[in-house]
Amino acid sequence: MGRVRAQVVAVCISEAKGERKSPVASARFRAGHGIDGDAHAGYGHRQVSLLAEESIEKMRQLGLAVAAGAFAENITTRGIDLLTLPVGTRLAVGETLLEITQHGKECHSRCAIYEQAGDCVMPKEGVFARVLVGGVVSPGDRIGAVPAEG
Repeated sequence: MGRVRAQVVAVCISEAKGERKSPVASARFRAGHGIDGDAHAGYGHRQVSLLAEESIEKMRQLGLAVAAGAFAENITTRGIDLLTLPVGTRLAVGETLLEITQHGKECHSRCAIYEQAGDCVMPKEGVFARVLVGGVVSPGDRIGAVPAEG
């Protein structure tokens, strides 16, 4: 049995904040901005969100029928433990270079997922990043940590 390759499972966007994101065939990421066409794009430190498929599976085990984008994540990953990567870690994702800026987030209101399951993984297991180098990201693209320059 071979080693699991870290990869993008899904790329998701939404046109409005506060809604689930929908998977797309590919998305263009812009440096210092985020994903073209995504409501959460902007010039802050949380331009892109990532969540592991393994985290989503935890919610499925609680009986929820959830898929990529259900937690409003932009990139669903597989085979990389996002939470072990410190803030400042650079990730090569498809054609892009991202930098992890935050682990988790505070939820100011209980989302529909929390109401259904009594829990939500995004506040504890989601990771946020800014886009250092833009490009296209598609499902199946590789993900890997890269050494910081300096």
